Amino acid sequence: MSRASTGAARSLGPLLRFLALLLWCALALQLAFALRIALMAWIDPASTSFQRSEITRLLVEKHRVEWSQRWVDYAQISNHLKRAVIASEDAEFAAHGGVDWDAIDKARERNERVQRQTQRRAERQGVPAAPSRLRGGSTITQQLAKNLLLSGERTVLRKGQELLLTWMLELLLDKRRILELYLNHVEWGEGIFGAQAAARHYFRVDAERLTPAQAARLAVMLPAPKRFERQPRSAYLLARSQTIMARMDAVELP
Repeated sequence: MSRASTGAARSLGPLLRFLALLLWCALALQLAFALRIALMAWIDPASTSFQRSEITRLLVEKHRVEWSQRWVDYAQISNHLKRAVIASEDAEFAAHGGVDWDAIDKARERNERVQRQTQRRAERQGVPAAPSRLRGGSTITQQLAKNLLLSGERTVLRKGQELLLTWMLELLLDKRRILELYLNHVEWGEGIFGAQAAARHYFRVDAERLTPAQAARLAVMLPAPKRFERQPRSAYLLARSQTIMARMDAVELP
């Protein structure tokens, strides 16, 4: 081997060792995530990454934390709420493997159409285009993966990790457990987490006693719970609730 080849091999050595270390760390991280998710088949997680970040935000911004959350088992959550949330957030929840690619394509097309309409309207009025309200195509499992174990940053790597966690959730937990975890940890207002806290806060009843109308109202809040908490009688909320109520009977529960 020539001196040049020997020198090149020596210079590549530290780089290859560094890349191998990165690969080992990435695999170890995925194994740790998989073990945590596997344990969730029996152990109810006390909090999520999103909840912990919300606690930090409230402490920094308001210097206090007003918090409401109480775990209730799957059987103690109204079937009306389960059906309403699935109808509103993820109609194919019982059938897909974690990611609904058709819903993602439809959401992208809808967002592009809304952005074009907003831009044309702004051009006619001679004003800057206001930000459009974009709609995502994330499934219930994807939302759980994101809120349960990830930070709020928006990067390609984070999205990739979200997909891996989504598939782990679907592989290691059944649909019923995924929905139970989701309904006990999803945000329903500032400091209001889970079906029981939401039912008590908005309707003064337990989660198992929610009516179809109440369940639909809660389900429609989920994309923007803090905003709808401030506008509980908005025209959109009321109209969308009627739409969800009409779809609930067709929902298949896990």
